Amino acid sequence: MCRNIRTLHNFEPHATTAEVEAAALQYVRKISGSTRPSKANEEAFNRAVHEIAHATQHLLDSLVTHAPAKDRGEEAAKAKAKAAARFGAA
Repeated sequence: MCRNIRTLHNFEPHATTAEVEAAALQYVRKISGSTRPSKANEEAFNRAVHEIAHATQHLLDSLVTHAPAKDRGEEAAKAKAKAAARFGAA
């Protein structure tokens, strides 16, 4: 489940709210052990996603780096090439 969580810091353009929320959702899914909570746990699950997304956004806003920002397109191309080398071309 967590393999969908991607690095969000030091990219241009900056991480979107949707990307932060998706990472928070994957994290909560992983630690709770379920992809969908029961009705009894739905409120707690959704609250945790919201709080983790909020904390993540604060973290990203607070981090400082002197390295140049990475280009999302270039990083995606590198990841695709690495996957092709590892698993073969699809």
